[in-house]
Amino acid sequence: METYDALLASITPDAGETRTIFDPATGTVVGAAPVHTVQDLEQAIAAAEAAQPAWAALGHDARSTALLRAADAVERSAEELARLLSREQGKPLNGPNARFEVGACAAWLRAAAGTPLDPETVVDDGETRAELHYRPIGVVGAIGPWNWPMMITIWQLAPALRMGNAVVVKPSEYTPLSVLALAKVINEELPDGLLSVVSGGRDVGEALAGHPAIGKVMFTGSTATGKAIIKSSADTVKRLTLELGGNDAGIVLPDADPKAIAEGLFWGAFINTGQTCAALKRLYVHTDIYDAVCEELTAVAAAMPMGVGLDETNVLGPLQNKQQYDVVARLVEAARESGARILLGGNPDADRPGHFYPATLVADIDNTNPLVAEEQFGPALPIVRYGTVDEAVTMANALDVGLGASVWSADAVAARNVAARLEAGTVWINKHGAVDPRIPFGGAKQSGYGLEFGVEGLKALGVPQVING
Repeated sequence: METYDALLASITPDAGETRTIFDPATGTVVGAAPVHTVQDLEQAIAAAEAAQPAWAALGHDARSTALLRAADAVERSAEELARLLSREQGKPLNGPNARFEVGACAAWLRAAAGTPLDPETVVDDGETRAELHYRPIGVVGAIGPWNWPMMITIWQLAPALRMGNAVVVKPSEYTPLSVLALAKVINEELPDGLLSVVSGGRDVGEALAGHPAIGKVMFTGSTATGKAIIKSSADTVKRLTLELGGNDAGIVLPDADPKAIAEGLFWGAFINTGQTCAALKRLYVHTDIYDAVCEELTAVAAAMPMGVGLDETNVLGPLQNKQQYDVVARLVEAARESGARILLGGNPDADRPGHFYPATLVADIDNTNPLVAEEQFGPALPIVRYGTVDEAVTMANALDVGLGASVWSADAVAARNVAARLEAGTVWINKHGAVDPRIPFGGAKQSGYGLEFGVEGLKALGVPQVING
């Protein structure tokens, strides 16, 4: 186990250009991140190409054993990683936040190692025998976001490594230290050159996405950037897995118990202070229980402490960056000006250090209001009243994104019937945003394509090969 100071020192460059990283909760300096160049990227890709064949030749069992050792290494340094993540990203240590995220890293490493993927016999009729195998792609490029920088990086690299690939990671410029530290810990159990982190700017990301030696790009982030990656991948026909914007809808049916579902609704919307692609971002509630749901949800939200992440009492933190703070503030103000009713929040303290926006609930809002129609990606939830289920489904499906959705009801059959009508990659019943390393996850419409997790996630990091004969 490394101390926090030793871990941070181990990823602090001795020379070259650096970028100062500030704590979004306090404005204090967290550390200095390297500013890597396209030339650094070329060196990382060359090292990956050199290391990958021997790694692929080890086979699934040996690679899985190495991933299990990497999970153990993450757990040995879990508290130091969580503290660095809390300071850089802003999320509190407790609740479904920093310690939770580091724990998920170990869990997903173990899941990638432990998921079986045997050759599939497609035909065996006595005359023809055909088997479907999955071979390594080669070098995978992983481009991650700032909201769950460690966990989503693991979602990308763990299956890639398990399938025999090398990985070059490009983290967000907002949260490079967390990813550098995570990779440093994992690399204690991996061959040299197999996993590299290139902490550069947009030029590095663009070069990675279009590089001829990269056989696949995995990207989590905005739809606009995802579209640019699609274009840049065309010349080399790269494989892609894209997890893009969400703006997820939740529908509360009239038979739901407002008090029973209130805490689940809150965490579905406000996990990571709302900075989650598959968070609940617009809530549709039947008119019969609308006021009761608003009342119960407000009571839950008002009791959740927000503040500096290293304070053990907090479960909500700041927005990670000023740009995202401004988005949330703009959308809430547009809702206020339209006549919508602010149930809670909407009144940030301008004198408070950090990018803190209070947990905000907005009722009596029109479905076309910008707070509903645009992805706010922060702690502000619009609550829309509906009269019929058909009306709710139409409003939920009206946008061009469809990452996740949820249905809340005391009747499981009724909930599943509504779920089947929603245009989303995952529809949860009486919960929202719960991901599981065994269950495939991916988006519909402009929320991206390709599946992660489970057997399907492993297959997505391999090249299918049929052996016929």
